[in-house]
Amino acid sequence: MIKVVFLTESHRIRAEEEEESMLDSYSTPAKGSQKRALTTPEHPQSKRGVARLTSPSLLLSPASFSPSATPSQKYGMRGGRGEVVSSFGAVQGPRWMGKGQSSVRVEMLEGGENSLISSYKYMFQRLRDVRDVLTEKIEELGEELRSHFNIEEFSAVSLPVQDSITVLGQVCCDSNGKLNAQSVLLEAGQEQGGRQVPVDLSELKEFSLFPGQVVVMEGMNTSGEKFVATKLYEGIPLPFHCPPEVKQEMDEVSEPVMVMMACGPYTPSESLTYDPLIDLITIINKDRPDVCILLGPFVDSKHEQIEKNQVTETFETIFKRCVDSIVEGTKGSGCRLVFVPSLRDVHHHYIYPQPPFNLSNLSKDDSARVTLAPDPCTLLINNVTFGLTSTDILFHMGAEEISSGTGTERFSRIMKHMLTQRSYYPLYPPAEEVNMDYDKFQQFGQMNITPDILIVPSELRYFIKDVIGCVCVNPGRLTKGQVGGTYGRLLIQPNPVLVEGKRASPCIAGQVVKI
Repeated sequence: MIKVVFLTESHRIRAEEEEESMLDSYSTPAKGSQKRALTTPEHPQSKRGVARLTSPSLLLSPASFSPSATPSQKYGMRGGRGEVVSSFGAVQGPRWMGKGQSSVRVEMLEGGENSLISSYKYMFQRLRDVRDVLTEKIEELGEELRSHFNIEEFSAVSLPVQDSITVLGQVCCDSNGKLNAQSVLLEAGQEQGGRQVPVDLSELKEFSLFPGQVVVMEGMNTSGEKFVATKLYEGIPLPFHCPPEVKQEMDEVSEPVMVMMACGPYTPSESLTYDPLIDLITIINKDRPDVCILLGPFVDSKHEQIEKNQVTETFETIFKRCVDSIVEGTKGSGCRLVFVPSLRDVHHHYIYPQPPFNLSNLSKDDSARVTLAPDPCTLLINNVTFGLTSTDILFHMGAEEISSGTGTERFSRIMKHMLTQRSYYPLYPPAEEVNMDYDKFQQFGQMNITPDILIVPSELRYFIKDVIGCVCVNPGRLTKGQVGGTYGRLLIQPNPVLVEGKRASPCIAGQVVKI
């Protein structure tokens, strides 16, 4: 009798499957359709299959995100894995192996109200609020330059005079086109009359300008209609962070901290397989960095399958699985994790400055080693300051900056502009894809100190270089189209000390490496 009941149950399940497939034959199968596994008390879901999902590769199984996902052949066939493509500092000698030290301190430089820690309401911006923020920026930087160069006072930019005068203002373009040497305007602050005057740059031996740059110029404006610049004053960076005196044991001083950094997208462009991320998790477990900084996008809005909505799960679910895989997959390494969002993260707030991710499902142990940071932010890692932004400021400023006779390459100039303008996004107006909230930008988008290390991932070529004492790193992106990209790693000296009374860079060595 029991045997008959069992057969009847089996037949019922088979009949339901046949009925479902017959109904499918009368309709056009959706791209995202998937058969749901039938579970009954007699045929429960396999516990072994559930347990296996803790593996990063299974958690990020492509079949669960996109019905047409297949592993990228070009990514799988890539060459040069582990090849060092850019180096800085002590090239010979450093051992690229951390200790996964959970004792490494990772915190926001500005705590409490001075740090963006939660989402906020936006789209309530008025034009006069934007003007007030820009005017305040002109006045603040102008006052710093005035006192540094011992300038008596700034003259009105449009005042017709026969003598040489010194003026303060913001660079802008005379049309909606791209800035060039003939289209430069100088817009004065409210205290200097707020007028715009065309600038003649022909007398300058060298210059590097971009829209939104606050500058002090010397020159003549005999007619009041055009300012002929003869001198352009250099911008002044902020001082470096001065940590309080830290008592150290002798063996602690010599222990460098390894920091790894990678920027999304974490999938090849033609597939939603997270193979590059799985490879990165493998590297983290092998090299055991003390801190790993991961910048978005994690679920890239520019991915073809995301744009066409060819996914079988919500964007939030894909992101949650992605984070769970990273947290679970690196648990054995003891590595501290830092997550920074991107404007390209399709599931997150599309605003700059961007609030941190909200990961309420993390366990207490996991939360202790995970830091959720906004974009942009300044982190303190064992008294070494890291400036971070996932927004591609290099690409945006590179498209707008003009220069002549500087003798320096473009990346160094842009980095120097960021440091001397004391801003994570000094370009105005911003690029079309940057949705700026200027009230919050004034609070959270400015630099309060010059960071020891500035991380600016970009579509442009990777690099790692020293710019006026700050080590600037573009680690590149983990994937470039259908092939593998790069990630960065640094060895830093915690609690930096003075050498002969002078500040020594805490960055011992740095590398950009192919995934």
